[in-house]
Amino acid sequence: MRLATMRTDATVERILDETGQGKAPTKQDCAYLLGFHELSIEASLMRAVADALSRQRFANNGIVLGQIGLEIAACPGKCKFCSFGEGHTDFKPSAMSDEDIVANALSFTASDELYALFLMTMHTFDIRRLLKLVQILRAKIPKETQIVVNIGDFDRFQALDLKSAGVNGAYHVCRLREGTDTALLPEDRKATIRTIKEASLDWYYCCEPIGPEHSPEELAEQIYLGVEYDCFQHAAMRRVYIPSAPLASRGQISELRLAQIVAVVALATLACPGACSIAVHEPNLLGLTSGANTVYAESGANPRDTEEETSGHRGRDIHDCKNMLYESGFANLLTSPDRLVPLAEAYR
Repeated sequence: MRLATMRTDATVERILDETGQGKAPTKQDCAYLLGFHELSIEASLMRAVADALSRQRFANNGIVLGQIGLEIAACPGKCKFCSFGEGHTDFKPSAMSDEDIVANALSFTASDELYALFLMTMHTFDIRRLLKLVQILRAKIPKETQIVVNIGDFDRFQALDLKSAGVNGAYHVCRLREGTDTALLPEDRKATIRTIKEASLDWYYCCEPIGPEHSPEELAEQIYLGVEYDCFQHAAMRRVYIPSAPLASRGQISELRLAQIVAVVALATLACPGACSIAVHEPNLLGLTSGANTVYAESGANPRDTEEETSGHRGRDIHDCKNMLYESGFANLLTSPDRLVPLAEAYR
């Protein structure tokens, strides 16, 4: 193709020009941007602009988060994309001991480079055990390391108990086609999001789990929920192919398409003053050069895995995550709200 014939869409140029002036794309603009194929020059421009703006916005600092999946059970959420969903899971129930959880947490935090440690349960969870674990971990891991929960719906009193025990934030999402592809109610998910915000916990959000069937309008709607509720972190995650899951036949999107969606997330959050980072999941270099600056390491149970222990399988470790950030050109690792480590030094 001759370069002279490569004309870009005028509306895309307008939207991207406005983002350079600090104006976020509207929900309708986001849907328009997501309507382009990932191989289009317009998609390439979105990724380039989002990458440049995010590096400026976050001072070219990268972040590593770590998640421990505490248990495995047939989950009543019945999510059709999850390996633990009741009615289709192949897993036998199991749970990490307190000692194993502490060992995993200490392994994640040994180098003092982890920004936050996430604790993940099934939709139903034992709040008393969780509170006890948080108290144990808070006494053992570096005091600067944040603790974040990724659990089912919870109420105001539980939120305050978690905060008192030492929890700093919560990951919670009203997912794509919630109530259709899951047995959970969108109203309940949004109520928990409001609870998180009212308790002054950091709210981690994500546009997920993205599949080929999701329209640009659906994606824009879900991206903007994070903006409207002013999330602490936004992200994009693709649905992973799991043979036993009911949605397996729908396939999965490419990492390039995911990177395009990451770019739109990054641009949309210009309207989200509370957003402190953008994540791509699962971690990949394309996302980290399209507006994301954050990746997750994982151990224990993983809803996108077919092995009981995800480390060494789908789950990345801290070194892998630092390597990706280094190779993506980030200058520093943000290890707490007030501490930076030069990434070249961390990488070595």
